[in-house]
Amino acid sequence: MRITAVDSFVLHVPVTGGHIEDSSHKVDRWGVPMARIETNEGITGFGYTGTHGHLPTDRLIAECIKEAYGPLLIGEDPMSTEALWNKLYNCSPIRWVGRSGITHLALSAVDIALWDIKAKAAGAPLWKLLGGDEEKRIEAYNTDWGWLHLSLETLVSGCKRLVEEEGYNGVKIKVGSSDIQVDSKRIAAVRDAIGPERKLMVDANGKFDLPTALRMGKYLSDYDVVWFEEPLWFDDLLGHVRLASAIDTPIALGEQLYTLCDFANFVAMGAVHIVQADATRLAGVTEWLKVADLAYAHRLPVVPHVGDMAQVHLHLCIAHPACDTLEYIPWLKEVFEEPARVRDGRFCVPQMPGASTTPTESALARFRVA
Repeated sequence: MRITAVDSFVLHVPVTGGHIEDSSHKVDRWGVPMARIETNEGITGFGYTGTHGHLPTDRLIAECIKEAYGPLLIGEDPMSTEALWNKLYNCSPIRWVGRSGITHLALSAVDIALWDIKAKAAGAPLWKLLGGDEEKRIEAYNTDWGWLHLSLETLVSGCKRLVEEEGYNGVKIKVGSSDIQVDSKRIAAVRDAIGPERKLMVDANGKFDLPTALRMGKYLSDYDVVWFEEPLWFDDLLGHVRLASAIDTPIALGEQLYTLCDFANFVAMGAVHIVQADATRLAGVTEWLKVADLAYAHRLPVVPHVGDMAQVHLHLCIAHPACDTLEYIPWLKEVFEEPARVRDGRFCVPQMPGASTTPTESALARFRVA
């Protein structure tokens, strides 16, 4: 099998509720720059990354897929995922202008598309190709009623509905208000609403400085918070080391880490307890598997993010022993042929061959912007 064409396009999909906000972002649509790779055997692979729906930067990612990586792939065997990942990642002109960011997001889309081809060629879902067990059930937690802009009443009622009516065993809420007393009241109210037996996570999206995060840590232990996500600026390794040693709540991070080396440093220094590696940002499935193996070797759980990412992350979680939990946000359920679905608090196991990344024709007609 040989690669005959590489193309790219961009989808913009409205988020639920009109817009969402956390401590750092305000988003009304989710961007999905996608790679499409065709082969001489008629198998087409799709891969993607996720953005905040900013068309100028989405176009940069799409252009990188098609113009920078595309020519390097023509004529290659798509089954050689490891060799192709190394060829693309180590391409000197591309590496010179970026070892993270746009070039990495583009590589994520390309690599996921190659794994989609590989699984389709095998006639199997990606989780099965990777050796996963169909009986394994991945627990879902929900973030879609935890946004920072929601009123306290809406936050509480939404989280309560998720656990009492929709069957989720855990919810995540955003923190990072200008006054941490406000955050503390929101955490206390949600804990009271969902009860002591449900899981509660909080996410600061890199908002706090170290003194504020230390103060917040004192509140979290009072409410049995499962993890404190991205409490500090994303690259602040030493700050996370100090925080992790000073508070009882485990630290979760990884959304803004782009390489195996980044994760290795945080793990080695004890700066992370919950590894949130995302294949759509971490240069694809190939590098994600190495990070997950690293975490597993240190007996750390891997809990990726979702939104668009659940499509491929569900396969990876089923396949890898470090994973048993995955976030759920129902943004892109109308985009893919086999969207990720949750029933009674657990993800349904994908059955179609591939990585669940093939978009529907109707989604292309509705959401394509470039």
